[in-house]
Amino acid sequence: MSFRLRTAQGKLKIEHAILDDLRPVLVRLVARDDIRSIIPGVIRPVRDAKGEVKVRITVPTQNGWKAIGLSNGARQELFISTQLSETDLASAIKKAIADAA
Repeated sequence: MSFRLRTAQGKLKIEHAILDDLRPVLVRLVARDDIRSIIPGVIRPVRDAKGEVKVRITVPTQNGWKAIGLSNGARQELFISTQLSETDLASAIKKAIADAA
């Protein structure tokens, strides 16, 4: 992994590993001006994470939203720092998933 990839425009913080199929979606999301940063969290294996990438927004946080990314047979917490509403963020995620496919 190169240093340039670790920062991903300085907005994708690499605290933990990132699920392989989820990475292109996150890179497209952080390219947007209205996303301040994305901090991927803990990865845990789950049964319902087969097939295409899914991202569910779960709860608001102090500076954005917490979401769960499902991919590669695992789930990963995502902390998304943004001013976007839940609806606008959901449509941005949907577009990022479509563009990454």
